[in-house]
Amino acid sequence: MSLTLAEIAAATGGVLHDVGDPEAIVNAPGASDSRAVRDGGLFVAVSGARVDGHDFVPEAVRRGAACVLAERPVGAPAVVVDDVQAALGRLAQYALTRTADAQIVALTGSAGKTTTKDLLAQVLGRHGETVATPGSFNTEIGLPLTVLLADESTRYLVLEMGARHKGDIAYLTTLTPPRIGIVLNVGSAHVGEFGGRQAIAEAKGELVESLPPAADGGVAVLNADDDLVAAMATRTAAAVVTYGTGQDATVRATDVRTDAGRAAFTLHTPDGSAPVRLRLLGAHQVHNALAVAAAAHVLGMDTAAIGEALSAAEPVSAGRLEVLERADGVTIVNDAFNANTESTRAGLHALVSLAAGRPMVAVLGEMRELGDTARAAHEEIGGLVAELGVGTLVTVGTSDEITALAGAARRGGCPRIESVPDPDALLPVLNGLLDPADVVLVKASRSVGLEKFADILQAEC
Repeated sequence: MSLTLAEIAAATGGVLHDVGDPEAIVNAPGASDSRAVRDGGLFVAVSGARVDGHDFVPEAVRRGAACVLAERPVGAPAVVVDDVQAALGRLAQYALTRTADAQIVALTGSAGKTTTKDLLAQVLGRHGETVATPGSFNTEIGLPLTVLLADESTRYLVLEMGARHKGDIAYLTTLTPPRIGIVLNVGSAHVGEFGGRQAIAEAKGELVESLPPAADGGVAVLNADDDLVAAMATRTAAAVVTYGTGQDATVRATDVRTDAGRAAFTLHTPDGSAPVRLRLLGAHQVHNALAVAAAAHVLGMDTAAIGEALSAAEPVSAGRLEVLERADGVTIVNDAFNANTESTRAGLHALVSLAAGRPMVAVLGEMRELGDTARAAHEEIGGLVAELGVGTLVTVGTSDEITALAGAARRGGCPRIESVPDPDALLPVLNGLLDPADVVLVKASRSVGLEKFADILQAEC
């Protein structure tokens, strides 16, 4: 969206500093990371706990920033405001007035948000011009930056909303009020912060509470197979559309099967049925696809078109069950963007399905932010490693939770267990044990530091 510096100042309540021409235009995506700034873009100088974006203004300017949104003069063209985060939110609200015809679809959940958002963007992209959250930019900074990617021609704005605290989603919905809200699941992600699944459900349900009434077009799309999500139907004045594998779901799947790790099923909506064969890895993707199908159905796509679009959709965001092939025949499943109990369980099942009898190696780091449930969760995963017949487990880290995971796998009969203290020690160990037929899963919470390891492992051949 093209905005003049004067418009940005008016929308944010800021003051222009070091600006020669108030009518100069910002006409490239905004960024809060100076390395991501593009020529003509807006650099958002966020002051965080560890770094201050104002320190990176010179780099942003070198990369072509046309303007800086800042809390003090920075020696470059800037709109100076009292609070950058709040000002960015106001700028997003102003931008939405320029995209009045765009339908806002928001989604949240403990797991699968980014994959589902990527799927939904590809499906709706066949129905009209669609803008979606890049990667997992689902916070009070990333979400407004997504809005600024839209313009007057945008028909659908697909927004991923994350929450680390109660009230986070409620705040995001004040910036970008959705008409359709999708809740995928309530799991263990951030349970250490929230204290339990019920508290997580309270936070996720803020999305459906924000929706307009049914009479005004509001629709809540809820997972009928998750008890805490299904119960959110009582928390909204919007119409409710459910999805799942049961007979009572509005949008459902039957004849679910997997082949080489990818799921296929028959999609049913109130308007008909269609075959779907997903290109994404993992049987759990069926529910993500059903959430997409339900939203697309609400937005007027016919069932055959939805089925065709789902079948054509490709994986988009790296680190989420991303399949990499090495020249020597080793297959790597990179699922190290983040981890919780549910996503790790799904990753292990996907590994088994994809391997289809080939030798399996699971490289697992700690699942963090699980609070008091952490040890039991890691023991559960260790037991599952053994139960699924994974031949080799390589643990990364020295925490009590990782020790518990390895111990449970050993008790379950996992044939080979190796342990390394950190990601730097991992590559030599894997180089010494991998054979060309192996299938390797790499999975851990992002803070463990394995996010880029799969690319390194792939290049090692």
